[in-house]
Amino acid sequence: MASIQLASHFLGTKPKKNNPSPILQGYSQTKLLSFHRQRFLLCSLSMNGCEANYKSPLGTVETRTLSTVLSPAAATESLRNAVSALKSQPPPFSSGIIRLQVPIEQQIGAIDWLHAQNEVLPRCLFSCRSDAGRPDLLQDFSSNGGSSDPNPVSVAGIGSAVFFRNLDPFSHDDWRSIRRFLSWKYPLIRAYGGLRFDPNGKIAAEWEHFGSFYFTVPQVEFDEFRGSSILAATVAWDNELSWTLENSIDALQETMLQVSSVIMRLRQESLGVSVVSKNHVPSEGAYYPSVSNALEIIKNKNSPLSKVVLARCSRVITDTDIDPIAWLARLQSEGQDAYQFCLQPPGAPAFIGNTPERLFHRKHLGVCSEALAATRPRGDSKVLEMQIERDLLTSPKDDLEFSIVRDNIREKLKTICDRVVVKPHKSVRKLARVQHLYSQLAGQLRREDDEFGILAALHPTPAVCGCPVEEARLLIEKIESFDRGMYAGPIGFFGGGESEFAVGIRSALVEKGLGALIYAGTGIVSGSNPSSEWNELELKISQFTKSLEHEPALQANQLKRQAKLKLL
Repeated sequence: MASIQLASHFLGTKPKKNNPSPILQGYSQTKLLSFHRQRFLLCSLSMNGCEANYKSPLGTVETRTLSTVLSPAAATESLRNAVSALKSQPPPFSSGIIRLQVPIEQQIGAIDWLHAQNEVLPRCLFSCRSDAGRPDLLQDFSSNGGSSDPNPVSVAGIGSAVFFRNLDPFSHDDWRSIRRFLSWKYPLIRAYGGLRFDPNGKIAAEWEHFGSFYFTVPQVEFDEFRGSSILAATVAWDNELSWTLENSIDALQETMLQVSSVIMRLRQESLGVSVVSKNHVPSEGAYYPSVSNALEIIKNKNSPLSKVVLARCSRVITDTDIDPIAWLARLQSEGQDAYQFCLQPPGAPAFIGNTPERLFHRKHLGVCSEALAATRPRGDSKVLEMQIERDLLTSPKDDLEFSIVRDNIREKLKTICDRVVVKPHKSVRKLARVQHLYSQLAGQLRREDDEFGILAALHPTPAVCGCPVEEARLLIEKIESFDRGMYAGPIGFFGGGESEFAVGIRSALVEKGLGALIYAGTGIVSGSNPSSEWNELELKISQFTKSLEHEPALQANQLKRQAKLKLL
């Protein structure tokens, strides 16, 4: 049974100076000592690429593809042999990154593979959403003579061949440090991770292991494709950082010994936990005055503020530990129209999410983004669904909120692109439980090196911060009493010829023995109503809370609804 005593640092409140003991309060002394040993071991088995000289190119960047096999067990054995061979015949370079990969002749879920692995190891997962039925504006801008390799459906990783982390805000030099390990020739060498919503804000204890940003190239990676899979192992080294190829191979071999090839498909059933308590920061009583205060500022003729997004942190304690990967699989069952992610640095809680919102997708010189704002529930009948959609499309308040987001993103893209296309101008995007106003935007970068400029220009969007951004950020800092961390921050990957980031909304921070923090926010504009905004927060976290409260699988409910519609 997990302890239901919640340490003060995990309450979701903003950090105080000299805040003691990160994330470990409430653990027994034995567990504490074991945790410290594991954390020291894991943190020492890699190198921080941000400490290297980004101006000095690596000696080699390469991918070696081995023979195709039939099973994960055969792939694991093939990789172990290849790593041993690499150790006996090392390349003559003082720095480099080498990916060894084994194709598997069957499609296996990356999330299922990750669930089978040692949970003590650092881990990550990033699943692309399905864009079926929507026009691909990026295709018109991304024609290039580079690699046309298919993209994975989902990628899971354990361990860290090289990581990138700093307490200072993510800079152009940090981006160049990551790019040093990437190449358009080898598109599957990628750095997965994310950035804080507010890089200048104080970091609360529950977020301290993530730093201001955290990215990792996994030691062992499982790539799920449509109809096939790949198991890969990566070594990275730089003698200037006192991390040699021999160090990297030894660390990889230690991780490979822990890789499990016994993979069971995660069943989309109840997590087997019961909610003991649920509290919100801010409480409903404190939230209403915050919204009213924001509306007063927005209505003030001397204020430039037209929108601010106020978030809430919901603290959930359960009778037993929540398995973050099983919880994510449960969320995944709600549909493929969202990104799924998990990011867990050494010694950290797991940050998981099921977000519908793309920040940007870059493919060579093409880049696309989207505007997603205003929220309504789905209808229980065809008639009600049409009424809700019509109300969403014709609501002046929702049109204002959406237009602020769309127009702001368009202007930001114009600063880094030669031309920008917006299509459609406004439509409705339907998700499993909610629907939003939606539009796609795409453009062509002047240079691929402008990728850092995409992040700098687009994050944070008015959809998660407000407009103007700086005025909204300052008001959020003043009103909100908890640290957003990476909630509403960019979550995704950098690759040689392609990069993709989602917005880390519809997300939660999960820690053993300490429950979960579930995050959500709503856009406050002229015409907003505190009661309606609170109800919207409840609607947005429902996919998390319902899956903990033994709700029947949403897909079954949807099938019942569809059957009823056929009878109408």
